[in-house]
Amino acid sequence: MSLLVVGLSHRSAPVSVLERAALSADAQIKLLQDTVAAEPAAEAAVLATCNRIELYADVDKFHAGVAELSTLLAQHSGVGLEELTPYLYVHYEDRAVHHFFSVACGLDSMVVGEGQILGQIKDALATAQELHTAGRLLNDLFQQALRVGKRAHSETGIDRAGQSLVTFGLEQLSSGAPVDAWLKGKRALVIGAGSMSSLAAATLARAGVAELVVANRTFDRAERLAALLAEQYGQRPAEQDDVDVLARAVPMESVPDELTRADVVVSCTGATGLVLTADLVAEAIEGRTGAPAVERAADSAARRSGLPPTSVGSEDGCPLDLSAVQGSAVQGSTGFSVMGEAAVAGMDAATLEQHAAWVDNGTVDRREGRRSTPEIDTEAVAALAAAAATLGRVPERRRPEPVAEVPRPLPVLSLLDLAMPRDIDAAVHRLLGVRLVDIESLAEASADAPMAADVDQVRRIVSDEVAAFDAAQRAAHITPTVVALRTMAADVVAGEIARLDGRLPGLDDKQRGEITQTVRRVVDKLLHAPTVRVKQLAAEPGGAGYADALRTLFDLDPETVAAVSRADDNSRDDDSAAPGGLDFGRENFDSNNFESAENRGRA
Repeated sequence: MSLLVVGLSHRSAPVSVLERAALSADAQIKLLQDTVAAEPAAEAAVLATCNRIELYADVDKFHAGVAELSTLLAQHSGVGLEELTPYLYVHYEDRAVHHFFSVACGLDSMVVGEGQILGQIKDALATAQELHTAGRLLNDLFQQALRVGKRAHSETGIDRAGQSLVTFGLEQLSSGAPVDAWLKGKRALVIGAGSMSSLAAATLARAGVAELVVANRTFDRAERLAALLAEQYGQRPAEQDDVDVLARAVPMESVPDELTRADVVVSCTGATGLVLTADLVAEAIEGRTGAPAVERAADSAARRSGLPPTSVGSEDGCPLDLSAVQGSAVQGSTGFSVMGEAAVAGMDAATLEQHAAWVDNGTVDRREGRRSTPEIDTEAVAALAAAAATLGRVPERRRPEPVAEVPRPLPVLSLLDLAMPRDIDAAVHRLLGVRLVDIESLAEASADAPMAADVDQVRRIVSDEVAAFDAAQRAAHITPTVVALRTMAADVVAGEIARLDGRLPGLDDKQRGEITQTVRRVVDKLLHAPTVRVKQLAAEPGGAGYADALRTLFDLDPETVAAVSRADDNSRDDDSAAPGGLDFGRENFDSNNFESAENRGRA
C-alpha cells in the first residue's frame, strides 16, 4: 500500500472553483466513507480548509487510485470531473509526504507560516479516527505532520513570516495603517462562531475594539463565544491603555440591524449561500448615512462632465465592437479615437482591414488642431493591421491619455469575508463607502508578500523529516514479519520442551526451568543479530524486499504476518482513541524493543 493525495488549493485553482468545490461537514463524512469502500483505498482522510481540499488515501494501485479519488472528489464537491480535472494535483509516496509536511509547516498556505493549519490537520485526523477510516499509515502520517509543524514553529522564525489569515485580512482592510490603531474604538460584528470566527473575534478584542457582536445560526454557540470574550477582554487593569470590550451575542435575524452600527464585519460561516447580499449591505449603508450607497447615474455623469473628451465622431457602420472601449469613452459621447490604441487593441488583422475600409468610405470628425485626411488615416490603420499580423499585437504608437479617476470616499463599513464558499456578495465592492476583502483578494495580496529567511530553514526541516518518516515506515513494514518469526521460534521452543518432558519425565521443576531458559537463550542469540540487521537494512531506500526475503527463508505463514499487522493496527486505533488526545509520544519500531539474550537470561 502507498500514500496518495489528490486535491486542489489556492495555488492550483481560482477562488471561484474552490468556492464551488467546498465540502460541507456531511459531504466530508460521506466522501471518507465512499473512499474506503472503493477498491483501491484502505484508508482515507480529508483536509478541507478555506483554501484547499485534499483527499489522502492508502492505495494499492496508483492509476486506479488517482481515477477513483478524482471521481469521488468531483461527485461530492458538485463540480464536474471534466471541469475539476485541470485544477487537481496528485502527489504519491515520498512526494505526498513532503507535500503534507510542507502544508503542516504553513509553507503551502496562502499566508506563509500561518499556524492555523495545525488545528485543521488535527481536526481532520480526529474525524478520520472517529469514522475508522484512518489506519496505521494515516495515523502515523498525520501525527508526524503535527510534530513537524510544531518543530518548524519552535525552531525557526517562520512565525515572523506568517500570520493568521484574520490578521492578514485586517491588514488589507486597514490599508497600511497599524491594525491595532485602526481598530481601536471601532464597533465590530463577527458572523459565525466556528474556529476561524473565534480567532477573528479574539483578534478584534485584543486590538481594542469598543464593541464586539457575535451572530450565529446556533444562538447558544454565539452566547458561549461572547461570554468567553467578555470574561477575557471585558475588564482590563486600570493601568492599561486598552479600552474594555463590550461583547454580546445576537441571533442571525439581528444581523441587518447590527450592520447599521458596525464599522468592521468579519464573516466565516459554513453556509452554502450568501449571508450578506449587496442589497442588504446597501440598505445598511443607507440606514447609517441617510444617502443611497449606490452611486446615482446622474451623479456619475455630472462628475465626468468636467473631463476632457477622449474622442469625437460617429460609430455608425463601424465594424469594430465598441463595447471594449466604452469604459474609457465619455458617457453620452458616441465617438472614439480612430488612432487610439483602445479602439483597435486586441483586434485581428481582418477586422482592422474592415475598419480601414470603413474609414476610407466614411466621414469622421477630427480633434481640433489635428491635420489629417481620410487617406492618411486609411494608411495608418492599414499599417497597424500589417503590424498586428506580423507581431501578433498592435504596437503602442503613443502614451494613452490619462484617465481622470473619481475619488472614492473613505469606507464607513469594512467587510472581511473568510468563508469558502463566500459569505458576502462580491458585488458590494461597487458600493460607495464599503471596502470588501475576501479570499480572492487575499490570494492576490499574499502573492506579493515577502518571504522570510526562515522559510529555507523550514524547508530543510521538512526534507529531513520526510527522510526520517520514510525510514520509519520501511522499518515498521518489516515489524510484523520479525514478530511472526519470533513467535514461530517461541512455538518451536515450547514444542521441544514438551517433547523433552515426555522423554525425561523425572525432571524436577528447577531442572526443567534451567533447560527451558538455556534453549531460549540459544534461540535469542541466533535471532538477535539477523533481526536487528534486517530492521536496519529495511529502513534504507530499497529495503522493502527484506521482509519478503525473511518470510521466504523461514517459511513464515503469510496469514500469521497479516494477523500481527492487524493486531498492531488495532492497538494503534485504541491508543489514538484513548482519553488525553492524540498520541504524540508513540515510539516507532526499535530493535531495542526486542529483549536481548542476556536480559532474557537474567529473568
